[in-house]
Amino acid sequence: MNIYLCIDDTDEKDGPGTGHLLQALCENIQTKNWGTCSAISRHQLFVDDAIPYTSHNSSLCCEVELEKTIVGEVIEFCSRFLEEKSAPGSDPGLCVTLIDESFDREKLIQFGHMAKQTVLTKAAAYELARELTIHLSEHGGTGQGVIGALAGTGLRLSGNDGRFRGWYHLGREGATIGVKDLTSHGFIQGVQSETGEILSNDASVLLGGDELKTVLQGGRQIVLVTQMEKDTEGKRVWRTLTKKEVKRY
Repeated sequence: MNIYLCIDDTDEKDGPGTGHLLQALCENIQTKNWGTCSAISRHQLFVDDAIPYTSHNSSLCCEVELEKTIVGEVIEFCSRFLEEKSAPGSDPGLCVTLIDESFDREKLIQFGHMAKQTVLTKAAAYELARELTIHLSEHGGTGQGVIGALAGTGLRLSGNDGRFRGWYHLGREGATIGVKDLTSHGFIQGVQSETGEILSNDASVLLGGDELKTVLQGGRQIVLVTQMEKDTEGKRVWRTLTKKEVKRY
């Protein structure tokens, strides 16, 4: 079975981010042979003076494939891990969601979208978690991170929000690379434009920088491109998003 594992508000300014902590959690899960973890996605939430956050107010989420019988053991381990490893003064939250056919996805997705637009409360987060039978717990400080942890799960579940952790070096800025070559890497499942057009395997793109980042679109790990001016033969030219451009996701 699959679960979503999402954490929020575990870091401090100038220290390792929440992404580093979730990566360490995933490494522990896999070392213990409990399950297999997917790529980690970062989900931007609402930025407002009424919301305490360290730097960007984002939560981190991944999917874990494991046996249903050990979910409780994994939750217990993650809880202890956050209490021991989270930065002093942080307000860590943990969300573990079992994904099955009976799960009301839309309510959780809606909560995630709301968290990108307005200030939400712990009470609202706990109420929804109880209704959907989702594990939601706080592990230090005010526990305010439960809001982002629940919201990040909904955004990951939506399949169309966030960017994945890590930068990839696949060539120098301005170099041309084929879509088929890009998708030959296991972490790239497709190449598409910002307007949703999926590029065919025989298409080529220009690299917008020395580093490439993937985003979550259509439930897949995607490289996004933007259209440039047509070439001298009137053919469309595509370029991968720059570091600055990809931060919109």
